[in-house]
Amino acid sequence: MVMEAVELAEELLAVAEFVVTQGMRKGADAVESYVSTGSELSIEVRHREVETLKQAEERGIGIRVFRGRRVGFAFGTEISKEGINDTLSRATAAAEYAAEDEYQRLPEPRGEYPAFSLLDDAIVSTPVEEKLALALRMEEAAFGFDGRVKVIESSAYHEDVSEAAIVNSLGIAAKCRAATCGLYISLAAQADGQSETGYALRYSRRYAELDPDELGREAASRAVRLLGARKAKTRSVPVVFDPYVAVDIIGLLAPALTAEAVQRGRSLFAGKAGQEVASSGVTLVDDGTYPGGVRTVPFDGEGVPTQRTVLIKDGVLQGYLHNTYTGAKEGRLSTGNAIRASFKSIPGVGPTNFYLEPGGVSPGELIKGVEEGLYVMEVMGMHTANPISGDFSVGASGVWIDKGVLARPVRGVVIAGNILKLLREIDAVADDLRFFGGRGAPTFRVASLKVSGD
Repeated sequence: MVMEAVELAEELLAVAEFVVTQGMRKGADAVESYVSTGSELSIEVRHREVETLKQAEERGIGIRVFRGRRVGFAFGTEISKEGINDTLSRATAAAEYAAEDEYQRLPEPRGEYPAFSLLDDAIVSTPVEEKLALALRMEEAAFGFDGRVKVIESSAYHEDVSEAAIVNSLGIAAKCRAATCGLYISLAAQADGQSETGYALRYSRRYAELDPDELGREAASRAVRLLGARKAKTRSVPVVFDPYVAVDIIGLLAPALTAEAVQRGRSLFAGKAGQEVASSGVTLVDDGTYPGGVRTVPFDGEGVPTQRTVLIKDGVLQGYLHNTYTGAKEGRLSTGNAIRASFKSIPGVGPTNFYLEPGGVSPGELIKGVEEGLYVMEVMGMHTANPISGDFSVGASGVWIDKGVLARPVRGVVIAGNILKLLREIDAVADDLRFFGGRGAPTFRVASLKVSGD
């Protein structure tokens, strides 16, 4: 399988090189060709029955043609000489009608690409039946954890395997093969007429790192822990966010830290580079080279090498994520953050492995330092936070902290505030960094946040 993948990557690179050669022969000033192929497997079980088993494949090419500072883009799914020439002709025609933009350009080569092993042969060679068994085991582990676990909403396995090659007329030529796999479970525990949900997930570059038993028990534990929950009184108290919720909050910051959002006036961090935007314990990083990261790749959607970019260091905003276009607007180089959804789109700007650096205390020590407060395990609607003002108001559930101990479950409360104010109020960050896909965060504590209940 791995040898076949190597051969396919070479084939895609040859196709991309052919496109660029053809485009230049036809009079383009510059050409970029992005060719990719991918396969996806999704398995979902519910109460020991297979709900979904879907396999899909996609293959295609995206071409950018430059005529001066005008750019045309087209994509196609037919990777043959006829298909390539058709796509190239459409991209060339689009360039003729495009408006001139002085910042449109292609990146030049920037040295060697980092070497990663991103395709675990076990992901592609393990039979589908064994992958289905993981989802079934995860469900069984949840049921076996506690008799009050009654409903499995979803127990799922997912994988993506992809090959990509990019070539441009300035000398960039790169290829990559990668795979990710993951497990997800969502369930409900019930007792005394009350139902509480729990979930758990893990995505990895390595098939052997998936542990369905651990994830099943974790989801069940989260649901059971909330049984018997009731509202808390309205007050402002210290709030501790577990990693699942912390990563939702940190994830809100990623789009706002792209230069694209800043340049369009849609970022709460606009004009704040060099300023203190968070407490001294906050360091936010985007790292396309993070070991084992599910978004670790040698190059971005334009062929620029990925890198580690510190965005906020000890509370001070260092800068933003760039692709070649946004970098040109500010006289900067790309940070290796050109992101393509697929061959069907031109490069935008986005994060890779985006995370809050861990601190030096355990979650237990962090909770022990709270006289009275809320440990948040779940929030509803965090995505509704205003991306420009940073204001948010979301439903939450968790466990009330009393004299440094997790005392009783709480539900039906609302936490409200402002993201920037929250960042400045973070007074402790734990050492339990966890990644959920391309986002990562440890447990962290906010000194004071309004909790609305009774």
